[in-house]
Amino acid sequence: MIKPKAIIIGAGIAGIATAIRLAVKGYEVEVFEANPYAGGKLAEINLDGFRFDAGPSLFTMPQYVDELFHLAKKDPKAYFDYLKLDEICRYFYEDGLRLTASANIGDFAEEIEQRTHATAAEVNRFLQKSKTIYEITHRVFLERSLHKLGSYLHWDTLKSFLRFGKIDAFRTQNKANKRFFSDERIVQLFDRYATYNGSSPYLAPATLNVIPHFEYHFGAYLPKKGMYDIPNALVRLAEDLGVKFNFNTPVEEILYHEGAAAGVVVDGRNIDARIVVSNLDVWFTYKKLLKNVKPPRKLLNQQRSSSALIFYWGIKGKFSDLGLHNIFFAADYQAEFDAIWKEKTIYSDPTIYLNITSKHLEADAPKGCENWFVMINVPANNNQNWDELIVSAKRNILSKLTRMLKQDISDLISCEEILDPRSIEIKTGSYQGSLYGNSSNNQFAAFLRHPNFISKIKGLYFCGGSVHPGGGIPLALLSAKIIGDEVV
Repeated sequence: MIKPKAIIIGAGIAGIATAIRLAVKGYEVEVFEANPYAGGKLAEINLDGFRFDAGPSLFTMPQYVDELFHLAKKDPKAYFDYLKLDEICRYFYEDGLRLTASANIGDFAEEIEQRTHATAAEVNRFLQKSKTIYEITHRVFLERSLHKLGSYLHWDTLKSFLRFGKIDAFRTQNKANKRFFSDERIVQLFDRYATYNGSSPYLAPATLNVIPHFEYHFGAYLPKKGMYDIPNALVRLAEDLGVKFNFNTPVEEILYHEGAAAGVVVDGRNIDARIVVSNLDVWFTYKKLLKNVKPPRKLLNQQRSSSALIFYWGIKGKFSDLGLHNIFFAADYQAEFDAIWKEKTIYSDPTIYLNITSKHLEADAPKGCENWFVMINVPANNNQNWDELIVSAKRNILSKLTRMLKQDISDLISCEEILDPRSIEIKTGSYQGSLYGNSSNNQFAAFLRHPNFISKIKGLYFCGGSVHPGGGIPLALLSAKIIGDEVV
């Protein structure tokens, strides 16, 4: 029996997951990837004996990865393993306060009560609210299409809409958090979760307070071979299911005929397929691959999410007061977000995220050294003078880290690589280098993301961070689940 053909454009995490789901359904699946490697933003860098995860560095909701192996009737442990972290993150403030967010909620709440003006009761009340938002939204808004009538014809959907007021969509995240906490530093700690989808806590709805539930209820994890092992393991699973991967092979055009997907053009030749799924940013999918299809301008012209400036530093030395995940907060958080969103530039005192996988994975750095992934949030690329901004940002980052860690960091850097919004767009196909497609800087953002399908062309689907339900590993995997549920 001849299997129906499905083509996936892009081997990002959502593209690989979609390939697995369609292969399980009985499709002959072929993936075309412009890069020489899989993973999209989930890439890695090897530099002078140091290994860096180039993109996402926090692994939450591992059940969405495990589910793909279970669908294929495979043991996840045979392909991929990870450890649960006892510690979520370490926080550093300019006034000298340092907090270690334990994975044990009780311990974390107690530490906040002992070291700040906030109370354990405030933390527990906030996390209960986070849980409530998750319970209301995850099936309806995250695991189903918001753009099909059938998604709303469920009892759990009706129950969720009856509780819609409890998802806190009509005030900003910052306003909500100021009501929860009596210490501005803890407000700042939980405001930062807006950056998990490239938004501002001063603009985005408090619905984003669902995100802490992912970490504090389900836990934070680290793959035992690093984050890049996630796409590597999923590619192995896909290949075991018969999926064919073509690297260094960009797709030139999506073909359609009489309102139905017909295949793609690769190297000037037509490849027929009944199903075509684009894991490329939806903006580039329309602009480059869909000829004679009028793009949905309102959807494509929305505000893009923020981007990132990342320095990958090989550090000669070890820091016992640093953990796997570390945050060095800006003294004026609102000024930082105003710089990003209003002035489209980099703030002079940025919040710094520092990830050091060699804290757990010793092979990621030479003996006596550490691999520092140093990231700040920056605006999407709008033709700023990035060369000038990078020089200034590096100077400010080094000054801040040197001051707060009380050691000259610049003297310890043995090697360096840099990723900025321009190179993010080139390497990952993310328009303007935005990490999460559109921003969530309004209460209707969830409904304004591009659907996972296009009504004009049957059999054409979209997955990944630029479409519903959004960016980040868990949501990208859920976009694949939605397509898997839609395709018969």
